[in-house]
Amino acid sequence: MTAFTYKLDAAAAGLAETLGQEAAKLTIENAAFQLSTCYTSMLPENLRSEWGAFYTPPALTERLLRLSEESGIQWESARVLDPACGGGAFLLPVALRMQTCLGDLSGNALFDHFAQHLKGFEIDPFAAQLTQTWLEIAFADISCATGRPFPAVVHVCDSLQQTVSGKLFDLIIGNPPYGRVRLASDLRERYRESLFGHANMYGLFTDLAIQWARKGGVIAYVTPTGFLAGEYFKALRALLAKKAPPCAIDFITERRGVFDDVLQEALLATYRRGGRRGATTVHYLSVNGTAEVTHAGAFELPQVPSDPWLAPRTPADGLLVDSLTRLPARLSDWGYKVSTGPLVWNRFKGQFRTRAGKDTLPVIWAEAVTAEGQFVFRAEKRNHEPYFKLNPRDGSLKVSEPCVLLQRTTSKEQARRLIAAELPESFIKLHDGVIVENHLNMVKPIGHGRAKVPAAVVAAVLNSRIADRAFRCISGSVAVSAFELEALPLPAADSMREVALLVENGAPQTEIDCFLDKLFLGDNRLV
Repeated sequence: MTAFTYKLDAAAAGLAETLGQEAAKLTIENAAFQLSTCYTSMLPENLRSEWGAFYTPPALTERLLRLSEESGIQWESARVLDPACGGGAFLLPVALRMQTCLGDLSGNALFDHFAQHLKGFEIDPFAAQLTQTWLEIAFADISCATGRPFPAVVHVCDSLQQTVSGKLFDLIIGNPPYGRVRLASDLRERYRESLFGHANMYGLFTDLAIQWARKGGVIAYVTPTGFLAGEYFKALRALLAKKAPPCAIDFITERRGVFDDVLQEALLATYRRGGRRGATTVHYLSVNGTAEVTHAGAFELPQVPSDPWLAPRTPADGLLVDSLTRLPARLSDWGYKVSTGPLVWNRFKGQFRTRAGKDTLPVIWAEAVTAEGQFVFRAEKRNHEPYFKLNPRDGSLKVSEPCVLLQRTTSKEQARRLIAAELPESFIKLHDGVIVENHLNMVKPIGHGRAKVPAAVVAAVLNSRIADRAFRCISGSVAVSAFELEALPLPAADSMREVALLVENGAPQTEIDCFLDKLFLGDNRLV
């Protein structure tokens, strides 16, 4: 690749010298990460998002390399590809491990080995140059001794466009870019097995890794957790189960100073190309300078692998996940389906009203579902008006039957992910219908009179601690999606009769929780 040369002014040159002096005090891996991160932090925000340029800190790199070793990778012989290698987070430590494992190999032989066993793709020319530069610095003594430069192992290209050819790789490792992307028809055809609806770059890079890995080879990636359950990733889950089942997953539970600019939860995972489906080991990973690993159990892929993958999210969830796989019902078996509130408020700005009037209906905003799981008609936030003027063409916005409302966006840091409340039939009848805004989910009866479980009981179950724990073992993002809710394992509908009595008699949620614990867990004790 062509080297970049720039002439710095005095101020920039002084800053560069200071940065260099400070970086020299660090290990080569830490120095490369810190300097590479300086570059990405200066990228325009839109370009950084487009390229998904969020580099991997050394603690996560070290852990993913260890997981690769546990999957059988031997550095002295492995052929390794990083298809998004900007910043050198993986190629540099891989090269150092190769050097250590190859022992007394001569400098020339070592460089020959790197040329045959190490490769990186990168779309950003400057980031690619950074990776090549870090390698050249790390092995500068060998270059001086042999009189030859470090092999050109980094290739500037669009990884997704690269034709798979030649010898395949033993290890595909990296932190692929994240974010939705529009695909040309030829790329959509190439990656069709992993696509359902919108394409996400890290899903495409996972498919790419399967294509580049040899049979028995390992894929080791840092990715968001969303693919474990999201509807748009169901084809990817099916592809992984078929061609590269997971070996191990580490959930990053605490990440101080790690991917601070990234909203999604992240995980580390290894997969084996052509491997057999079996138990996938799960760990918790807490990162604060170094990575602290806690074993959290294991899980099996579902019988229908495109379904959400249930995985323990805490060490205490192992028995729960085991119990959930045995539960026979879903919301559809109870007579319900889930849809999003139909009102997108900014498309109807001129139709909101502060007071009730002719042809107006109450607007049910997200704040109507309280943190305690109660329905309170209110419109307290900015731009939220309590009523909506219904025009003749707006009939599809009107909700005329009782349902259960759920907050659509919650985070794992909240006390509860599932926050639900029954929308009372009496309120709907009083106003002859309501308008539900799209920051709420609606759990609605599939047909009039067909629900096998009363709506108030559905709300009590969704507000329970055991259902919340179960949902956390499914969900991979801040969204409480209809797809994930409809996949939530539940006890049989006829087992809800005693819960219905508790609800009718005004039992506190704590009492309902204790009864539901037994229904969900069966012979397993709540831990």
